[in-house]
Amino acid sequence: MYWLEFAGEDDPFAALEATAAASDVSILAPGIGTARALSPERAAGLAMTRAAGSVVGHTDASIASARALLETAAIDHEGTVAVRARDLRSSAGVDTQSAERELGTVLTDRGFEVDLDDPDHTLRALFASGPIARDHASENAAEDPLGIESADLIDVEANADEPDVCLLGWVDVERDAAFGKRAPTDRPFFQPGSMDPALARALGNLAGARPGATIVDPMCGTGGLLLEGTLLGARMVGVDAQSKMTQGSRENMESIAAADADWEIVRGDARRLPLADDAADGLVVDVPYERQSAVAADDLDDLVEGALSAAIDVAPRAVVVADRSWIDAARSAGWFVKCVHRRRVHRSLNRSIHVLERPDDSLDR
Repeated sequence: MYWLEFAGEDDPFAALEATAAASDVSILAPGIGTARALSPERAAGLAMTRAAGSVVGHTDASIASARALLETAAIDHEGTVAVRARDLRSSAGVDTQSAERELGTVLTDRGFEVDLDDPDHTLRALFASGPIARDHASENAAEDPLGIESADLIDVEANADEPDVCLLGWVDVERDAAFGKRAPTDRPFFQPGSMDPALARALGNLAGARPGATIVDPMCGTGGLLLEGTLLGARMVGVDAQSKMTQGSRENMESIAAADADWEIVRGDARRLPLADDAADGLVVDVPYERQSAVAADDLDDLVEGALSAAIDVAPRAVVVADRSWIDAARSAGWFVKCVHRRRVHRSLNRSIHVLERPDDSLDR
């Protein structure tokens, strides 16, 4: 069993992204996930997971219980150790310094030497209490096998499941928290509404960006999704109908992307992609928002519907982000709607993140 420490406040979305690096992901408590299998290499590239590793065990969110758990747990590590405790979202009311001292004492009593500066192994103690935010997609999937429209978080007051948990686990991987260095406003070419790099990274993971994969963004804009995809090791192909955008995204990539990054940007129509069938492993697109776009509503419908129809021949998987649902258009284009997650941006704007898969030939499109 493996644990994941989620970043931010949107645990269902963090759990969804984590499926790119782990299997059987579930939410144990606020800010804490578990999984049956984990790829440390891919987990290091997750945006919404701070750290992950192997589980020692979990108990209730008290220092005494955490100490009792560690005293009886099997430990097959050798070398120096350190303990790092966290009260996630200040939800458990635990004195983390006291927790670190108590658990460190247990480890020294068991023969380990503590090294706080450069330990061979770090034991993470995660304390959390409160209601679990759930994604309705997982609950309703059996009722609607063609796709899920309601993936909002449930109302906290209606959630009777409020675990009180301390999870102990060894750290196998920690995320490089450097997204702020690539903020849209710090790039040479900037346009209002540009996506923040953490979200772009998460969407790239959902689309399948990884070494050896080719991912297409058919409306690449300023190139934020392209940049994060290359940092995951993927070959990124950007397409945009506006020469201003293709030139600007090239400028950003040339300025920020690694020298060995593999990318290409061309001018083209998302409805008639200049790519061969099955040219890519995945597609990711941030659809223009109606309130911020110069595209008329009817034209936007035509653009998205045409882009979805073209995309299904190019890649077997797509992640589509928009300020409204495009489920009907995706189904009409032949896509299987795996899930739709609604992510709140601010009071008046929510992003609908559609995860689409091309059905098998045996399924009726």
